[in-house]
Amino acid sequence: MEPRSLYERLGGEEGIARVVDTFYDMVLADPRVAHFFANTDMARQRRHQTLFLSFATGGPNRYTGRSMRAAHQGLGIRPEHFDAIVELLGRTLRQYGVSEADIQEVEARLMTMRPEIVE
Repeated sequence: MEPRSLYERLGGEEGIARVVDTFYDMVLADPRVAHFFANTDMARQRRHQTLFLSFATGGPNRYTGRSMRAAHQGLGIRPEHFDAIVELLGRTLRQYGVSEADIQEVEARLMTMRPEIVE
């Protein structure tokens, strides 16, 4: 029997969608990063992020968005903004009872994208 993927351990697309909703509630309440989403269609952003995280954690590739570099270019994202997002996602995952090992795996995958996101 094959081990379950991170995607499956996070509850598949449905579980990831719940995490994304809570995550963005936290993001929008955090003055370190909320301003990045001031003019964002958050329903679209939540759907987009759910598809991206599903793909990034080993689920089906239904992500059709821009590259990380293109999506974040010109936004002025600094290291402290990226770190805040990683922190908030980790906090959200803990609220859902995700294991520390799985949280570390998610964070490690995010760190590989850091050079494409941070200016």
